[in-house]
Amino acid sequence: MIDNALRPEARSLRINDEAPGFSARSTAGEVSLADYRGRWVLFFSHPADFTPVCTSEIIAFARAKERFAAFDCDLLGVSVDGLYSHLAWLRDVERTFGIQVEFPLIEDPSMAIAQAYGMLDSASPSSATVRAAYVIDPKGVIRAIVWYPTNIGRSVDELLRLVEALQVSQSEGASTPEGWRSGGVLLEQPATTMKEAATTGEVTGAWYYRERIT
Repeated sequence: MIDNALRPEARSLRINDEAPGFSARSTAGEVSLADYRGRWVLFFSHPADFTPVCTSEIIAFARAKERFAAFDCDLLGVSVDGLYSHLAWLRDVERTFGIQVEFPLIEDPSMAIAQAYGMLDSASPSSATVRAAYVIDPKGVIRAIVWYPTNIGRSVDELLRLVEALQVSQSEGASTPEGWRSGGVLLEQPATTMKEAATTGEVTGAWYYRERIT
């Protein structure tokens, strides 16, 4: 069930939008997005249960659950398949691969959540969602959106890096450069006036590119 108060406008969701609220059945019982306020959430969709790429991803997410928890980030999955399909799939994953999936996997057979988040490709011949991932901050605001096509698996390591980079950028008031990793150099915000540009250029060389000195 989608929270009408948080139902988005007709346009697609964007970074810094409030994440649409919902309540739904999951493999861990009834789940509400409001339950996660105060923590970061990686909310991701997968096209369908019992499919090869989705299976590889669900195993990788399950293995990385504690790594996300180290950043106070919970995992929350969704697909348009029903709850009993989810339960059968996750039981088979445990039996076949020895992996327990301990985060909730939400059912969305009415496609209400998928539609609210724009997870359905209008050009798709089926109801399968794209591989969408939304990083939601403790205030319920979408901080990042990542989409992959259905036939390409996501990188869980990259999503972990993204969550950490968002948190560090926020806490330090700085930006992260290409390929940034934990403990790496941060970038200062660029100058916004001619006076600032002239002053910082004398010190660092390029006024528009300043590494933070620690």
